[in-house]
Amino acid sequence: METFGLLAGGFAAALTPENLLWALVGVLLGTAVGVLPGLGSAMAVALLLPVTFKLDPTGAFIMFTAVYYGGLFGDSTTSILMNTPGNSSAIATAIEGHRMARRGRAPQALATAAVGAFLGAVVSTTVVAFFSNVIIDIALRFGPAEYLALAVFAFLATSAVVAQSMVRGTIALTIGLAIAMVGIDSQSGAARFTLGVPSLFEGISVVTVTVGLLALGEVLHVASRVHRGGHAAAPVSAGGTPWLGRGDLRRALPAWLRGIGFGLPFGAIPAGGSEIPTFLAYGTERRLARFRARRGRGADEFGEGAIEGVAAPESAASSTAGTAMGALLGLGLPTSATAAIMLAAFQQYGMQPGPLLFERNADLVWTLLASLFVGSVMLLVLNLPFAPLWARLLLIPRRYLYAGITGFAVLGVYAASYSTTDLWLLILLGLLGFMMRRYEIPLAPVLIAVILGPLAETELRRALAIGQGDVGVLFAGPITLGIYTVVLAAVAFVGIARARSRARAAAPAPEDTPAG
Repeated sequence: METFGLLAGGFAAALTPENLLWALVGVLLGTAVGVLPGLGSAMAVALLLPVTFKLDPTGAFIMFTAVYYGGLFGDSTTSILMNTPGNSSAIATAIEGHRMARRGRAPQALATAAVGAFLGAVVSTTVVAFFSNVIIDIALRFGPAEYLALAVFAFLATSAVVAQSMVRGTIALTIGLAIAMVGIDSQSGAARFTLGVPSLFEGISVVTVTVGLLALGEVLHVASRVHRGGHAAAPVSAGGTPWLGRGDLRRALPAWLRGIGFGLPFGAIPAGGSEIPTFLAYGTERRLARFRARRGRGADEFGEGAIEGVAAPESAASSTAGTAMGALLGLGLPTSATAAIMLAAFQQYGMQPGPLLFERNADLVWTLLASLFVGSVMLLVLNLPFAPLWARLLLIPRRYLYAGITGFAVLGVYAASYSTTDLWLLILLGLLGFMMRRYEIPLAPVLIAVILGPLAETELRRALAIGQGDVGVLFAGPITLGIYTVVLAAVAFVGIARARSRARAAAPAPEDTPAG
């Protein structure tokens, strides 16, 4: 009952005209930067830090969190309409969402993403408000060996799920790990893969990698096929409705709930943000669709624009935001780039997130949690009715559309570091993304490896240091054993499934079988 009273007091403060204004500004800005490739919510919060220094802390943090949530709503827009994710968390959504758009169902895809993001945000924020102590306890159970096991699980999961070929998936994973190793080794101080360029001593920015591979790579790929009739704009009707029919809701609702189940735990641990649960949710829906198709319970539309492939990743991505806020507020643990910048913002105002924050700054904490509910409703109201308007972006001539994407991509990368070296890297990574598309090498394992590679390396070294070089420490805990057991089971399942599919493909058709 105490939680209800604290939350009610938070709503009373969050619903004041001033705080509602900051929430509205935040959701509009967050949605805008989420839509634009390269301009993620982390960059928006970073740019707002010096601007909001003189604001009341409560209003500033309401705007920061609204930007955070708005970015998760907005980054699916370009994924669905142009196959260019605004952020890496929307990569999985792009796989089926863009195919839905090309089938003329862009409004339905956008509505599915908006409702999924809303449900994920509301459920995760509710969990944080009522079960923050449990979330903190779970996060505290993870040590170096557990983080490493989780990273290994993510590497194998994305390589196996997203790539049709294990070889291509492994190649992509290797490319990502090589990119992640560029820079100064934090422990030995040795320069790795820098080619003597001082600008590379700090490594290659995740923003540069994401924008280069996804945005610029897609632009080059489309340009190379402009005279071949490839990548034609989806035929979207101006009168398309964003409302989902009963059939769509029956298929999307279980996927939304499963996606939330994947996203909730990942938000509380520093395991690469929302990328991992989005791909796990996508892979689960894909396998369930195949299972249902084999049992004659429905058609497998994956590869043609399955609504489940949009619903599950979006709810998974959004649900990580709420639990990430719980880990930040209750533990002082930033589990994403945006949360890390918000931690710097707390320190700017002389506050240290953690268990004591709930005692010393309870008014701010509960107002912030209440504002997350308010911001989620605002985002749904702003995004759902305007789905047909977003869908009309597909009617813009491609030469203007992709020229705009290129401009925003270059602007976003340069604004992040003001480095011309990053612009050259952007071009090189764009060419790499183009070649990977040309030879059907998946992009997702590269991005996951870039994001989680440094974490995996650091935690491996920490675990071996704790165990004084004993490799057995990596498999000592029950959590690590459980994760590795799931990894082995998943690899075995994928191997058996692919062996069976090859056997079925090699078997002669019944009509070709000689009569006995």
